[in-house]
Amino acid sequence: MKVYQLVRTQFLPLTLENAWNFFSSPANLSIITPPALGLRMLDASQTQRMYAGQIIRYRIRILPGINVSWVTEITHVREPYFFVDEQRSGPYAFWHHQHRFKEVPGGVEMSDEIHYAVPFGLLGNVVHRLFVGGKLKTIFDYRRVVLEKRFCK
Repeated sequence: MKVYQLVRTQFLPLTLENAWNFFSSPANLSIITPPALGLRMLDASQTQRMYAGQIIRYRIRILPGINVSWVTEITHVREPYFFVDEQRSGPYAFWHHQHRFKEVPGGVEMSDEIHYAVPFGLLGNVVHRLFVGGKLKTIFDYRRVVLEKRFCK
C-alpha cells in the first residue's frame, strides 16, 4: 500500500482561540468543503465540542451519483494547538489528518498534514494519479479560498 502525503499551510488573521473554535467544530466542515462533494453529516456529534474518541459520520459524493459513507474518529486533541482525525471506514484505505494551529505575529498559521492511501492495490496507484490526488488538492484549494474570503476581509 502506497501512502501519499498532502501538506497545506495558511495564515489567517485570527486569534488562536478563534481559529480553534472554528476548526475544531465538526459543524463547520461543510462550510469549507466544496458543494460538489455533497457533504452531509449523519449524526448529532457535529454539534458537540471536539474530544478524543469522538466519532463523526458523513456521506460524501465521490463521483456524480456515487455517494459513500465516511466515518472518522478524532484520535488526539491538544486544545488549542492540534487535533487528528482518522478514517475508521470510508473511501480511503488509510486516512490520517493532522490539524495544527500556531500563533504567529498578526494571527495564526494553520496547517493540514494528510497521509492517505487509496484502495485497490496497484490499480489504486493509477486511480490516485488520474483522479484522487488532484481531487484532494482541489478540495484543499477550495478551503484556502473560502477561508481567505471568510477571515481575510
